Amino acid sequence: MFSKKIANAILAMAPEGFEFKLISLNNLPVYNQDFDDNHEVPEAYTVFSKEMSAVDGVIFITPEYNRSVPGVLKNAIDVGSRPYGKSIWNAKPAAIFSNSPGNLSAFGANHHLHQSLVFLNMPTMQQPEVYLPKVHELFDESGALKDGSTKEFLQKAVDAYITWLKKNAL
Repeated sequence: MFSKKIANAILAMAPEGFEFKLISLNNLPVYNQDFDDNHEVPEAYTVFSKEMSAVDGVIFITPEYNRSVPGVLKNAIDVGSRPYGKSIWNAKPAAIFSNSPGNLSAFGANHHLHQSLVFLNMPTMQQPEVYLPKVHELFDESGALKDGSTKEFLQKAVDAYITWLKKNAL
């Protein structure tokens, strides 16, 4: 819920000449190697892979579940990395923006995701690190990100990501 609100706020932060879009993970069946082995890849995998292949980079916005990433995000990473040798993630510049209602701001999820991105050969922005604590306090009654230091920080992080993307995009 909060990650989607953050993502919606970031959509408007794209500088001129860039377009951000949300890519849904809602309809991806759980990855199963049998789909590849039996040539029965679900259509949702193909749609997701085509959509992700068309983007130049990725800002992952994630909450933390049990000190790691949500299963749906890990599943999307697995789906996009298969079949082996044909990963849609390879060399795509990435950033990780993590959030939590607590004080640790999804530190564990951020670092677990970073480990996966290293394996997937995704150059990942190192600075600024984006950890958003007490995320439930960042939005107004309509669900919009409140003006203030967090909104300014996110804009700086988005700007830093654009610089990172330009340096690392193929």
